[in-house]
Amino acid sequence: MAQAQLNLISIAILFSLIVSSLARVEPSLSRNNNSQTKTYIESSCERTLYPESCVRYLSKFGTDSNSTTGGPQRLAHIALSVSLTRTVHTRGYLLEVAKELENKKVYLTVQDCVNQINDSVDELSQAIRELRRLNKFGSTINDKMLWHISNVETWVSTALTDASSCVRSFPGHRMSKKVASIKVKTKNVAEVTSNALALFHRYASSYRQAAAARTNKKP
Repeated sequence: MAQAQLNLISIAILFSLIVSSLARVEPSLSRNNNSQTKTYIESSCERTLYPESCVRYLSKFGTDSNSTTGGPQRLAHIALSVSLTRTVHTRGYLLEVAKELENKKVYLTVQDCVNQINDSVDELSQAIRELRRLNKFGSTINDKMLWHISNVETWVSTALTDASSCVRSFPGHRMSKKVASIKVKTKNVAEVTSNALALFHRYASSYRQAAAARTNKKP
């Protein structure tokens, strides 16, 4: 119980840091909302499975004036932050809705979903921590850096699997409004997490290519 409370406190602190960070970023969007930045976001999001939501959320939270030069790293960080933010909000929504459910079968299904979304929160929190460790390497490319990259990808992939499992818990189209709302919100979590993973893959690929090129140059 004590460990669980510590985990919740840790997540709460991390979440508050992310929200405050995004709050500082957003004003810069109005100052740098030029066509070049928009084009860069749109072209980056074209490579994701859900480009419309990708553009919507990245534009909402904004990027700084360096987004078109050092963009992949910045976009990956914002995308992961967006994913964690949406997941935390969805978890809170599920906990509230679960209290109002009278159908025992649906209640148990939602409880399972809550557990999966809660796991996604933990996993995305771990991914962001790894990304912060990764950022300390700067342009340095070594095995430890690649290890952190792999860790981020593993955590985000697992979070996506958990969110997708939650969505699949509600098959078909005939359902109550509450259940339909749950499915929509959890589907949104899966989509933004999928986008975050795709954008991080793009960021990570440049380092893997550089590492491979360096290895090939060795005698």
